[in-house]
Amino acid sequence: MGKLPSSFYNQSGVIPYKIVDGKIKVLLITSRKGKNWIIPKGIVEKGMSAKVSAVKEAYEEAGILGKAIGSEIGKYKYKKWEGVCTVSLYLFLVEKQLKKWEEDFRKRNWFSVNQAIEIINTKKLKKTISELPEIIKQKSL
Repeated sequence: MGKLPSSFYNQSGVIPYKIVDGKIKVLLITSRKGKNWIIPKGIVEKGMSAKVSAVKEAYEEAGILGKAIGSEIGKYKYKKWEGVCTVSLYLFLVEKQLKKWEEDFRKRNWFSVNQAIEIINTKKLKKTISELPEIIKQKSL
């Protein structure tokens, strides 16, 4: 496969979370092939802001509804399609988990911040997740 249009390399995603007994839980999903734990993310769709597109990915890939809070909280890059994708990250408060969803071949699971950091492979994404307690505190002021 040759290099794709540059728009394919501009992506956005959410870090889905909820607070349980005063502790932050992060929802991760498996990659398409099921080998890695990742966050819901995808190409920023034409005519949509990065934030709105990220919320759509959360619905399609993880079957979750809720709200993206505030502005972008970070970015990370990864190699794909013979290029480098840049993913803009948004904080996403999960309000509802659907029993059936578009990409329900993916597994999804709730993890503590420390567990999420352990199983995610992308260094910059690990860093953003490690900062979640501080980010959430700032956003809820």
